[in-house]
Amino acid sequence: MSPSEPIQRCAPPSLEGEGARIDAWLWAARFFKTRSLAKQAIERGRVTITGKPCKPSSTVKVGDSLRVTRGEEIFEVEVSGLAHKRGSAALAQTLYRESEASVAARKAAIEQRRAERAGYQPPPKRPDKRARRLIRALGDIDAN
Repeated sequence: MSPSEPIQRCAPPSLEGEGARIDAWLWAARFFKTRSLAKQAIERGRVTITGKPCKPSSTVKVGDSLRVTRGEEIFEVEVSGLAHKRGSAALAQTLYRESEASVAARKAAIEQRRAERAGYQPPPKRPDKRARRLIRALGDIDAN
């Protein structure tokens, strides 16, 4: 490769109507760290295409609307590009458009969780032997 040749980059997401497997697309769009995690989420019903449950082998096309539940976060997105391989995070963000309502709901949920744990302070150190015995004894109250 000579110095004058351009560096090969990842191909931009395709916009053809061919479609892509939903588990591969979720992995490429960086909703899940591995394709098997995406498959598990789909099998558990945490991913829907236009409001209907799907299978890992279902095809997603440009324009489809998805609802992805990941932990406590819920994403409502519209597919704007297709990819079969995982690329950079910047490339992954071009594969979908998240609705304004979804963004607002996620931010509100984050603020609510932050407010719920505002008063919590972890203990300054690990419990000593006496404290561990008391904790253990409290756990045994329900055993009787």
